[in-house]
Amino acid sequence: MAETKVKETKEPLFGKKERKLLVDPLLDNNPITVQVLGVCSALAVTSLVMPSLVMTVAVVFVCAFSNLFTSLLRNIIPNEVRLIAQLIIIATLVTIVELSLKYFDYPTYKELSVYIGLIITNCIVMGRLEAFAMGNKPWKSFIDGLGNGIGYGIILIVVAVFRELFGKGTLAGFQILPEGYFANNLMVMPAAAMFILAVFIWIQRSRNKELIDIS
Repeated sequence: MAETKVKETKEPLFGKKERKLLVDPLLDNNPITVQVLGVCSALAVTSLVMPSLVMTVAVVFVCAFSNLFTSLLRNIIPNEVRLIAQLIIIATLVTIVELSLKYFDYPTYKELSVYIGLIITNCIVMGRLEAFAMGNKPWKSFIDGLGNGIGYGIILIVVAVFRELFGKGTLAGFQILPEGYFANNLMVMPAAAMFILAVFIWIQRSRNKELIDIS
């Protein structure tokens, strides 16, 4: 009798599903412009490009690795204490970010220390743990966290570019507009970030008609 060999099909490490997890939060499912999450930090830290970039790196790191560790431990975390366990994971990663930033760039640490600490309660990070990491494998969870962190960071940096350029005439501390440029003080105020975010949300919903129907 002929033996039939069953070939096992292995999923690619970075296939179509993984690409979708990474790319969707950048545009069509952006955590800020579509889900309207993490808006507070977008208002608070985007007056300059460099602090926004540091905040982006911090959130990407925490979001990706908290997703990874939560997924690795999801089968042994009792359901009754899952939120506490998730907070412990996030708080540990945030502490690593704080101590690293304090060691390598103390001035930026002093400027962002309060907001870095608030990553612990960032609804983007907590939301991905509950919505994705608790029900999916580690690699996909890591990619999901990476995508959402980058999607969040893109908005922060773009908002910061507009605010610093037109509010101070500089980008990342380098003079861009002529020395005689009359700085628009409104752009360095948190209200300016709200206006710029509103424009991004309007553009996002205009190009994606499915987002307009919220009934």
